[in-house]
Amino acid sequence: MHFSTRVDISQPNPIAAAEAEYVHAGHAFRKLNDSNPTRHHLAPASLPDEYAAQPRGQRYAREALAQYLGRGSADSFYVLSSTSQAYSWLMKLLCDAGDAVLAPKPGYPLIESIARLECVDSIEYQLRYDGSWYIDVAQIEQLLQGPDGPRIRALIVINPNNPSGSYVKPEERERLVEMCKRHGIAIIADEVFYDYDLEPFDGNRRFAGESRVLTFALDGFSKMLAAPHAKVGWIEVSGPEADVREAQRRLDVIADDFLPMSELVAHAIPGMLDEAPAQTARVRERVRGNLATLHTMLREDELGVVDVLRAEGGWNVLLRVPAIFDENELVLHMLREYDTSGQPGYFFDMTSNGYLAISLLPEPDDFAANVNVVLRAVRDLMEA
Repeated sequence: MHFSTRVDISQPNPIAAAEAEYVHAGHAFRKLNDSNPTRHHLAPASLPDEYAAQPRGQRYAREALAQYLGRGSADSFYVLSSTSQAYSWLMKLLCDAGDAVLAPKPGYPLIESIARLECVDSIEYQLRYDGSWYIDVAQIEQLLQGPDGPRIRALIVINPNNPSGSYVKPEERERLVEMCKRHGIAIIADEVFYDYDLEPFDGNRRFAGESRVLTFALDGFSKMLAAPHAKVGWIEVSGPEADVREAQRRLDVIADDFLPMSELVAHAIPGMLDEAPAQTARVRERVRGNLATLHTMLREDELGVVDVLRAEGGWNVLLRVPAIFDENELVLHMLREYDTSGQPGYFFDMTSNGYLAISLLPEPDDFAANVNVVLRAVRDLMEA
């Protein structure tokens, strides 16, 4: 497995090495340069605990995650502020400037933006639609064997994808794992929408815990709790033992440089995990209900020219609208005439015109009103 040269894993100086030996042996010692105010009775009343920097995140928080998720151990997890930060850390870990990652299209443009900030190229592979979405695995193989192959360091999979809502199918997973093993690249699996199944096929499962190839599974409270303001995300590391050990040795350096999560947030993690099952069920009920409403409204629409692409999971879906008018024209018409905006398909790099993303999260009456706006706007343009 290739790792970047950006992470300094040089041997510690003699003093740092000796201190580490003392700690490992259970010996206590004083430090003349100890500038941690919480160890000198100067902590504020709102944060009375002594601060102990744990680069992977506070151990009690990681233990709570491992227990709640029922897999791995606290040592498998890195707790940080968001999956966006996780992408950044992993690109630092795996990629030198000019290296590349493979990312799905259609897909959320955030990955490409973060890659650019890390001086890394994002090379797209296609998800294709033929009644349901599937990964063009043959294209990925061609990319790995092509001229860009030597600089590709990771395959990013979104499981399920946003905005297509497609899970990675079992046969796709097997081929992707085998390819990544053969080419010596890691898998970064973004699984923040995993628990929101809509119309899935059988056999889907998480990449988290995958043991055959170095895998970094991303998740967080933003989607689990439907709480984007709860800035908690995590990386779960798995794979062959030697690869995991070396990856974590280097990832610990990155985590240490950026410092662990705030204690204020970390203390709240166990309580927020207690809320997770009920909150996830509440959101799942909403999105499934709105999807059923969408199917009914489209079926009953007299014009009958708008349909929805099958979404297996998540909380966004793609509407297919007549391609005889431009997506910008549709959204701008909705904005001018109905005070409603939206995201056309080209925002997500759809390969052709005629798509509109719509969220399944609004209150049922608001959601029905949103769908009506789309249907009315389409009718307006068709009759113009």
